Amino acid sequence: MTREDQLLKFLTPYVSDNRKKTIDQNLESRTNYLTLVLEDIYNPHNANAVVRSCECFGIQQMHVIEERNEYQLSPNVLQGSSKWIDLTRYNDPGSKNISVCFKGLKERGYRIVATKPTPDSTSIEDIDISSPMALVFGTELGGLSATALEEADEQIYIPMYGFTESFNISVGAALCLYSLLGRIKSSNINWKLSKNEVALLRLDWYKKSVQRIELLEAEFDKQYAMK
Repeated sequence: MTREDQLLKFLTPYVSDNRKKTIDQNLESRTNYLTLVLEDIYNPHNANAVVRSCECFGIQQMHVIEERNEYQLSPNVLQGSSKWIDLTRYNDPGSKNISVCFKGLKERGYRIVATKPTPDSTSIEDIDISSPMALVFGTELGGLSATALEEADEQIYIPMYGFTESFNISVGAALCLYSLLGRIKSSNINWKLSKNEVALLRLDWYKKSVQRIELLEAEFDKQYAMK
């Protein structure tokens, strides 16, 4: 039994039955098949609303590129949602953060799908869902940068029927997730987490669900070292 397995067993009595049930239910619905990337969102309300939507839809991983604008947490909007997802930030002033983010995602098997509010790209309703995707959203006014559009594998748009040129970014992200997840989950695609991913995430959520976790983990390490 690994250290992680033993730590999970050690923490189990400290997690309420209701929380265990909720964790099990959410693990069943979590996915890494889709992920979202935000590029330079300057309105923290919008960025945090996207994080909240991702958590509500069961998206486990998000990526935030901060070339010009810093991402700021907003507890009133997040409502604790950022605690339950994995958020990776790219803000190294000496790096090409867009390229670093995209390269890492492609190496993990993701197609980079840029959102662009013009019908010269593929409709979200028609995009191929047969392989994992990273949906990329840009700034509220300018959209995605030229670099992001150039390095993306493909582009999508959400069909619109009014005079307004685009949806609010948080609304657009939610619509994309709703459309894609509905198609993915009704297909025969294996979109769920692997057994190893479930085990690691369960341990992480158990640790976030108990009080005094630092003291408990220190006590566990003492017992573990004595074995």
